[in-house]
Amino acid sequence: MSNTNRSGRGKNRRNSAAPQGKGKASASRQPNQSSQSTRPSTSQSGKEVRPRDASLSGVRSKGRTREAAPIEGLPVSKNEETVIEIIGMNHDGEGVGRADGYTLFVQGALPGETVRVRVMKTKKQYGYAKLLEIVKASSDRVSAPCPIYDQCGGCQIQHMSYAGQLAWKRQLVIDNLQRIGKLNVLVEDETEATHAEQSPFVEQIDEQTVQANESNRIRLRLEGVMNEEDTEHAIRVLPTMGMDEPWRYRNKAQVPIGVTEGGLVGGFYAKGSHRIIDMETCLIQHEHNDEVVAKVKEIGSHLGISAYNEETGRGLLRHVVVKKAFRTGEMMLVLVTNGRDIQHKDEWIGSIREAIPQVASICQNVNKKQTNVIFGDETRVLWGRDVIYDFIGDVQFAISPRSFYQVNPVQTEVLYGKTVEYAGLSGKETVIDAYCGIGTISLFLAQHADQVYGVEIVPEAIEDARSNAMLNEMKNVKFEVGASEDVIPRWKEQGIEADVIVVDPPRKGCDPRLLDTILEMKPERVVYVSCNPSTLARDLRVLEDGGYRTVEVTPVDMFPHTVHVESVAMLVRE
Repeated sequence: MSNTNRSGRGKNRRNSAAPQGKGKASASRQPNQSSQSTRPSTSQSGKEVRPRDASLSGVRSKGRTREAAPIEGLPVSKNEETVIEIIGMNHDGEGVGRADGYTLFVQGALPGETVRVRVMKTKKQYGYAKLLEIVKASSDRVSAPCPIYDQCGGCQIQHMSYAGQLAWKRQLVIDNLQRIGKLNVLVEDETEATHAEQSPFVEQIDEQTVQANESNRIRLRLEGVMNEEDTEHAIRVLPTMGMDEPWRYRNKAQVPIGVTEGGLVGGFYAKGSHRIIDMETCLIQHEHNDEVVAKVKEIGSHLGISAYNEETGRGLLRHVVVKKAFRTGEMMLVLVTNGRDIQHKDEWIGSIREAIPQVASICQNVNKKQTNVIFGDETRVLWGRDVIYDFIGDVQFAISPRSFYQVNPVQTEVLYGKTVEYAGLSGKETVIDAYCGIGTISLFLAQHADQVYGVEIVPEAIEDARSNAMLNEMKNVKFEVGASEDVIPRWKEQGIEADVIVVDPPRKGCDPRLLDTILEMKPERVVYVSCNPSTLARDLRVLEDGGYRTVEVTPVDMFPHTVHVESVAMLVRE
């Protein structure tokens, strides 16, 4: 799914991660937890266990065909080994350390660790190093339970305790708000806030937290970091809302198919290649998704189904896509093929139905293009219904082969619940949902508002949104196709005034014209749902400069064990 596919509310959610339950999870719930990872060696054990190789992608992959000239005056050189302390972690999950003031990014290293590394690449301001040995391990280091964690790359921080992940994601949001948005953030002690959330003595601890926050305000003022006015308008960033069971949470699997001498294989691409590594289980996928993929491969191999070869353009089966409805239990199987004709089609469908009775829909998507895009333009039903049904909260959704649906339904309910809370609805308000996608947030809001208007640039998404509104018999919601920055001013000319505007943009953030439109509309509240802390911070700065105040931001962990974090921000007009 493309990052620019706005029918999915514009987000790629995600080929990396994102199990059931809600609320804050503690590190003690993590399987196979220990104080050290089994991947790097440690000085205590004396055993040499190699860590996962850093994936030198993006800027690091450029110019590999020829050796760059050494940069003069750096404290380290390529292939040099050194011992450094890790002082933080960047947005890619790489540890950040310094060698005589020179920044090194180290894949697999955690904040607070002392590590021995080999410098792999140097630039003028920073470089990249490979983790060789953990001299001193972080208390957040755990053994990654996934047997293919070193190879896959879908999860980036399984080697970090879940409690540590939640704390780091909160800090990532804070850092972006401060550094990119230049916004005042009220720094609180996360341990106290987390304890207050989980303790049965909530009222008592809340009072203690309030006192601690006031002491913190005083300390910041004394240090000259914040003045009295700053503390009154500082943004409160709440602890990250995590999962009780942060495994097996994904409701959709998209698996590329290849072939070996033993038959069909399906899993993931090896790093830096298009070679498919077979995978039997993924610990962030629902177990039934793994079972369906395994059965499809087994039955297909038995029937002699060929796998697509992207080099020759020949072969039939390209991808297996499985969707699981958590609440209803229904499943959909989509076979993405290189052509319409499927040999042994009836036998294949019959065997799948017999082996996997919970499958309610078997569809075929035809993609003859030589491309890495998964879906083609033609989709047809081979057996069963054209949709399956699921619920988020009390709202029912129809899920088709190509329609967007959040991959972590448990945390989606948490995210949308926080959105409704921040909207502050009494039942009398008019709400506009920009980037409305298939209407998921719009329909949540419509349960609490007088009228909701949703706008989305993708026509197919608006068709799904209208269908879902009819499915739920919601008559107080209207959807329109178009760019928000064009449609919303037209609504204003028609006399539609919004009390609340909700935005849930793609990773690139809001279009500047939409931000201008919001400032012109002057709603009492703006709720910003974000999948990218950096663009969130940038856009909040614009809204604050235009007369709004950011009151509170709540990070939500939609994708445990990955570096991705969602956030919901509440803004009020000054």
